[in-house]
Amino acid sequence: MESATILGFAVVIGCLLVAMTVHEFMHAYVGYLLGDTTAKDEGRISLNPIKHIDPVMTVLLPAFTWVFLNILILAAKPVPFSPHRVKYNEFGAAMIAFAGPFSNLLLAALSAVVLSVGGMQGVGADILDIFMRLNVALFVFNLIPIPPLDGSRVLYAFAPEPMQRFMERIEPFGFIIIVALVLMGGLAGVITNLNQSILDFLM
Repeated sequence: MESATILGFAVVIGCLLVAMTVHEFMHAYVGYLLGDTTAKDEGRISLNPIKHIDPVMTVLLPAFTWVFLNILILAAKPVPFSPHRVKYNEFGAAMIAFAGPFSNLLLAALSAVVLSVGGMQGVGADILDIFMRLNVALFVFNLIPIPPLDGSRVLYAFAPEPMQRFMERIEPFGFIIIVALVLMGGLAGVITNLNQSILDFLM
């Protein structure tokens, strides 16, 4: 039983690394397409997971939350960009932000297609199903409009100035707010319903 748990954990981590790497790659690549070479200069237009791993947020944090809280919370190293170098100003920044979650939705859709028409069975199908579900979860979670999540960048581009100023003020505390909401279950209902709706549509 213990070996099965360890294997399951390894599968989840492997799927997360692939999904996270594609997510961060797309942030960096779209930023480059929009005229900002900041991420490229730092080597972030890469499908090498090591380029996107933060020792604290990607390694220590998930280890701590998994062992002590029985949940998995992690984040990749943020992809840098220079707002003044991006085309279309705030809307360009929103496009960069949306590119990451959108890549996860595409990965989930591709997984659903393979599962539906590819005739996969056994362990391979189980792993692909986990990969699909994790990508849907990443898509939904990252579009929550709380700084510094990607959804906040998208909302910022369309928000009136007072809301923009408010989002700027809470951004330094955003990650603490997100973790607190997750631990208290404040986002559970919305996230679960959205995840299931997307999965129902894909399958």
